[in-house]
Amino acid sequence: MYQALYRKWRPQKFEDVVGQSHITQTLRTQVETGRLSHAYLFTGTRGTGKTTCAKILAKAVNCQNPNQGDPCNVCPACRGIDDGSILDVVELDAASNNGVDQVRALRDEAVYAPAAVKKRVYIVDEVHMLSTAAFNALLKILEEPPEHLMFILATTELHKVPATILSRCQRFSFQRITAQDIQGRLSQVAKAEGIDLTDDGAALLARLADGALRDGLSLLDQCAASGGTVDRASVLEDLGLAGNLRTAHLMNHIRRGNTAQALEELAQLYGAGKGISAVLSELSTLTRDLLIQKTAPKGGAGLMAGGYDEETLFTLGKGFSAQRLIQMLRLLQDTQAGLRTSANQRTDAELCLIRLCDETLDSSNEGLSARIARLEAMLANGVPAVPVQTVSQPQTLQPEPAARPVPEPVPPAPQPVDEPPWDLPPLPEEPEEVRRPQEMEPEEPPARPQPVRQPRQPAPQPVSPARPVQQSAGGASGGAFWQSLLPVLKTRMKPWAYMPYSDKAAVAGRLENDSVVVYAADAFTYKTVNKPELLRIVAQAASERLGRPVQAVARKGTAPPEAAEPAPGASGPAKQDPFQELLQTGRALGVEID
Repeated sequence: MYQALYRKWRPQKFEDVVGQSHITQTLRTQVETGRLSHAYLFTGTRGTGKTTCAKILAKAVNCQNPNQGDPCNVCPACRGIDDGSILDVVELDAASNNGVDQVRALRDEAVYAPAAVKKRVYIVDEVHMLSTAAFNALLKILEEPPEHLMFILATTELHKVPATILSRCQRFSFQRITAQDIQGRLSQVAKAEGIDLTDDGAALLARLADGALRDGLSLLDQCAASGGTVDRASVLEDLGLAGNLRTAHLMNHIRRGNTAQALEELAQLYGAGKGISAVLSELSTLTRDLLIQKTAPKGGAGLMAGGYDEETLFTLGKGFSAQRLIQMLRLLQDTQAGLRTSANQRTDAELCLIRLCDETLDSSNEGLSARIARLEAMLANGVPAVPVQTVSQPQTLQPEPAARPVPEPVPPAPQPVDEPPWDLPPLPEEPEEVRRPQEMEPEEPPARPQPVRQPRQPAPQPVSPARPVQQSAGGASGGAFWQSLLPVLKTRMKPWAYMPYSDKAAVAGRLENDSVVVYAADAFTYKTVNKPELLRIVAQAASERLGRPVQAVARKGTAPPEAAEPAPGASGPAKQDPFQELLQTGRALGVEID
């Protein structure tokens, strides 16, 4: 019969307990020296080893051959306690035996001497669940216990235990186990069980365990049941945590201030059956992790809730200040508190997202603090807080050197008034051969009788080249081809994998020669799309549409612009005004036209 990993690998000695050396060393010393107490109280969160240490202590005080405070696990007493055949060691669950009658029966039975071992041990788990009358019934025997009796109480809620009970027990506080200790223990168990567990998978399981080794072993058992390698991707898939990626994408839309995409993402999550409260709760947890990483980057690793790797948190955290995260967290908490009495939870969540994307819509003190922090950061970086709108002046040509005469320049067409001056194309420079000094020019031939003056026509000025665009086989930049490819990708990818491709501002594609290049706007999106299995789907779909093999690669950056007709002042020869063309032709023939 298969046995769960957390039961199979439960520590049998004090030295096997992970992360509680400050407790195990004290208990071993007490057992070795014989200075034992009649009552112990073990407190701490779930899965930290309270019940395990209680059972080891019960075996150690009754072991026939103890080894430096540890039980031998070989003698009849140790084996009888393990298999439950020795009735002098009793484990009770106070959650189901919390009445005064059960405690009175325990008290009446405890006065009898043990039959098979040295001490009669009672392990009472979740002792805070006892009623007030049950605590009172237990109090007398704790105050004056027989010589052969020992009580080991365990609880996760110390504040519910009466002070009269606390004062009669030796209290040991169990700490949360660090992620590093949990990761090492999971790797050790996986190696012994023949489970192919990768380092990134073990690290993710350790974070999800949240300080409880039992939870980590249970998660490993669940992931290993599906077979194959247990890595980060399989852990997210097997545990149903792929929704965390969608929450991270939703936070990315908030970081970029993209309200439309954030509302669309919420609609997709709602349509997929995700509860509004669950979405806001996951956003609140992610915001808390980002705030802890921002305010305590080194010492706050143990405070993380888990579920997100460090690279994702670092990428998302770059776009938020501490004041902004506090404002977001306060807004999420207030919205969650109001969902219980809300007439329309979806509307409240949408209003919350709109205010999260634009902090200027939040009139609270936290929103004001976030805006002030943003303005201070802009001024510190040399960026003006309010951009000055200036009216663009007509474009003027650069003056040429005075060493040689220049024909009268043709006045350019006036620019639109509402076009900002920084959008104007750069002025073309004259080629090197036109700027030769006057003494380098050849001498004019001898004058002929009544020569007709032929003014020198200005040399054609080169136009600044436009930004080069990778041309595909069809002569276009491939943007239209990418748009036609998206419906095919939507049917072949999982919804969470296709999600970044649906955001045109984050992901764009271009067909460049024999490759489909997927451009990601930021590091977070690049990490999401740069996966071999996704690029393989893109390459296969593109090859089917083109009828030839095509590769797919991912790049970080903005996609090149689409090829379009040359605009005046951008690329290609500018179309000249007909009157100016006629005037220039007349001057070339020596005729002045008014």
